[in-house]
Amino acid sequence: MIETATGGATEPRAGQALVGRARPSYRRVLLKLSGDAFAPPEGDFGISEEAVELLARQLAEVLTLDVEPAVVVGGGNIFRGRDAPRMDRARADYVGMLATVMNALVLQDALERIGVVTRVQTAIAMAQVAEPYIPRKAMRHLEKGRVVIFAAGLGRPFFSTDTTAAQIALEIHAEAILKGTGVDGVYDADPNANPGATKFEDLEYIEVLKRGLQVMDATAISLCMDNGLPIIVFNFREEGNIRRAILGERIGTLVHSGSGR
Repeated sequence: MIETATGGATEPRAGQALVGRARPSYRRVLLKLSGDAFAPPEGDFGISEEAVELLARQLAEVLTLDVEPAVVVGGGNIFRGRDAPRMDRARADYVGMLATVMNALVLQDALERIGVVTRVQTAIAMAQVAEPYIPRKAMRHLEKGRVVIFAAGLGRPFFSTDTTAAQIALEIHAEAILKGTGVDGVYDADPNANPGATKFEDLEYIEVLKRGLQVMDATAISLCMDNGLPIIVFNFREEGNIRRAILGERIGTLVHSGSGR
């Protein structure tokens, strides 16, 4: 059942009943989405209604697995602090945090239009549009079947939304981070520029750090490594991939402490 915004419930759509009986590999997950997940496919700035609806459909689908999904969103489709070198760095980071709130509210709206109850929590207080970030309250929302969307990063400059995702995932006791990207995993080179790039099926945290692979930033990887939190890097633009990752299907790249899945 999917709880609706009015407090009721809706039956799963046709074809979802079988999915609902599948056994997920993870019960509570943290989905990390960059601002690019909200942008038009051509990579332009702005928000694409089609891209947001794709994310909303996939999140609604995984709720039928009795999974508790939380989301950390970036804001690079609206503003990137690193692209404003003349601005004070801290001020630019705060502007970027506000951009993530815009994406969070857009995703919230798309989810609630299809009957999924959500809560947005922000690390910067803005009571008119979102709750403050309170980990225990977030966990309670998840237990009630709500999708919790985290915005405004950690509320402090100089920290990326990758680090935010790792820190929040640990605080809410998520069992894995799902890192949605525009490619189907981690490669030894940019696969868009180098057709001969090799994809990794599995990686250890230390190898990611040694190679300088663009999975998540070094602080986020170190947090995950220190706490044994697995990261699954996958292509979020392929419909159904969030469900596949949660079910433990071999998609994308698994970053963890062992040598196999």
